[in-house]
Amino acid sequence: MTEPSAQHPPGRGMPPGGLAPGTPVAARSTKWGGGAHRAWVGTYLGADEHGHWWYSPAGTRCRTPAGEYVAASSWVSLAPHAGAYAVGFYPAHREVSVYVDMTTAPVWTRRAGSEGIEGDPEWEVVVVDLDLDVVLTREGHLYVDDEDEFAEHRTVLGYPPEVVALAERWRDLVHAAVAAGEEPFATVGHTWLRRAEGAQGA
Repeated sequence: MTEPSAQHPPGRGMPPGGLAPGTPVAARSTKWGGGAHRAWVGTYLGADEHGHWWYSPAGTRCRTPAGEYVAASSWVSLAPHAGAYAVGFYPAHREVSVYVDMTTAPVWTRRAGSEGIEGDPEWEVVVVDLDLDVVLTREGHLYVDDEDEFAEHRTVLGYPPEVVALAERWRDLVHAAVAAGEEPFATVGHTWLRRAEGAQGA
């Protein structure tokens, strides 16, 4: 796996040398206005031309507003170098293959203290979830999810016009890229997942 370099720069907020593979990272998404959405802890894998990757094994504890649950299978996540989205890639037995959340641009931050996330890592990657999701199933069905939630939150949460435009723009760009079989959505994400699972003996 490729470590951050001049060709693969550190993510927004990372130290100049980036993070070392194996570094624990907390992943956290909020809703517009600061409401909690999802949080979990994974392991940083490295970077490539697409962005920064981290791995979450089966058994990972995930926190949501509805409570905590334990993930039944592993996955890898991608925070892109450029773009307002975050991606999860899932193993072959899962119904969903690729799940792309439209978000604000991911930001990496050094955490000042514990926020109740298991493992309490020093580093976290944070996004604001903007509802719209592009989903690719294992059978090849591609669709946009949560458009009704997006329409509701535009009013209830008061999305500014520029945030609405951001989410809609990246929904369209990502949907087109997944439909066209462009990377990292075609094979790259699942290659990172297989490597991570192999390293873990999964």
